[in-house]
Amino acid sequence: MLEDLAAIAADAGALLKQRGETIAVVDGSTGGLISASLLAMPGASAFYLGGGIVYTLKGRRIVLDHPPGSLRGFTSAREDYALAQARLIRQRYGADWGIAETGASGGSAHPLGVSSGTSAIGVVGPGGVEASVQVVTQSDERLGNMQAFTAAALSLLRDTLAGHSGR
Repeated sequence: MLEDLAAIAADAGALLKQRGETIAVVDGSTGGLISASLLAMPGASAFYLGGGIVYTLKGRRIVLDHPPGSLRGFTSAREDYALAQARLIRQRYGADWGIAETGASGGSAHPLGVSSGTSAIGVVGPGGVEASVQVVTQSDERLGNMQAFTAAALSLLRDTLAGHSGR
């Protein structure tokens, strides 16, 4: 599992290292797997600045340090929310890139009624680069969803980096 995710992350990490660019991460229902996958690469400190897991509203305030009310109206597992979080984590860490995942991995009811197996990922980079995707697995299998969401996030990051020429 982590080996497969780390392989995708290594491609993204290599691009970041090659360019001298940095990233900050907001894991949601991925529970830290995006960060863990990026950090599995030797030398990750050259590009990985930090991040956090946003799992509650209190956690979101602490990790993202956003102005009160600035995220009101956003809903979990939506692309606009993932992009907003990616912008905030990028700004908070002063990173070149920000990536965020928000969703419902399953196994229990989501407090906002989001269907299990639903996630949104946002990537924000220099020059106004933004990319997002929604993932729907139609599964309630928590670990499988966490892996699928992480793979989608890392793939979106890798593909966005590959399509962007850098600084």
